[in-house]
Amino acid sequence: MTREAAHPLLGYYRLHARLYDATRWSFLFGRERLVRLAAQAVAGENGGQGRQVVEVGCGTGRNLRRLSRLLPGAGITGIDLCPPMLARARRALDGQNGRVRLACTAYGPAALPAGSVDLIVFSYALSMFNPGFAEALEAARDHLRPGGIIAVTDFDVTPAPWFEAWMRVNHVRMEGHLRPAIAARFDVVHQSSHPAYGGLWRYFRLLGRTPGHGG
Repeated sequence: MTREAAHPLLGYYRLHARLYDATRWSFLFGRERLVRLAAQAVAGENGGQGRQVVEVGCGTGRNLRRLSRLLPGAGITGIDLCPPMLARARRALDGQNGRVRLACTAYGPAALPAGSVDLIVFSYALSMFNPGFAEALEAARDHLRPGGIIAVTDFDVTPAPWFEAWMRVNHVRMEGHLRPAIAARFDVVHQSSHPAYGGLWRYFRLLGRTPGHGG
C-alpha cells in the first residue's frame, strides 16, 4: 500500500498545496482570532518565555508565523502529514532562526512526550480526522501539561444536506460532533459559534484547559 493510499489526505493536499493560501481565506474563518486568544492564554508577562506551543495540521505555516510574533519567547512546533504543505511552511518561516520546528508525521500519542506542551492549536484540522478525531483529542490531553490549553476553530454544522455531502467529498465531517467531544475532555474557558455565508454553515471557536489545573 502506498503512503497516499494509507492516508488519503496526502494526495488531496499534494494537489492543493500551491493554491492553499490563495483560496482558503475565503472560507476558513476565525483563524486570526483563535491565534490571538490562544497566545493571550499562555503569554503571561514575558511573551510566553519557556512555553511550548504546537499546531497540529499546520499546513503552510500561516498560524505558526502569527504565533511566533505573538509569543516571541516560546518554542513552537508545527506538525503536518503532507510534505508539500510543510515545504511551503518552511519557506514561509525562513528567518525564524530555527525557533519554529516542523515535523512531518501523523499526530497521535507518539508524536510528542506526555505532559510537555502548554498550548495545542487545531485550526480546521479536527474535522478532517475521520476517523481519529477522538484519538487526537485524547493525545492532546496527554501531551498538555496541567493547566495547558487546547485551542480549536473548525466547521461545526450546516442545515444543507447537499453542502454536508460536498464537504464530506473534501474529507470534512460537518456533523456538530467536535464541540461536545472537546468539552467532554477539557474545561471550556471560551466558546463561540458564528454563521458563514448567510448561514450556509456555522463554524466555532473553543478554548479548553486540561482538567485538574490549579488556577
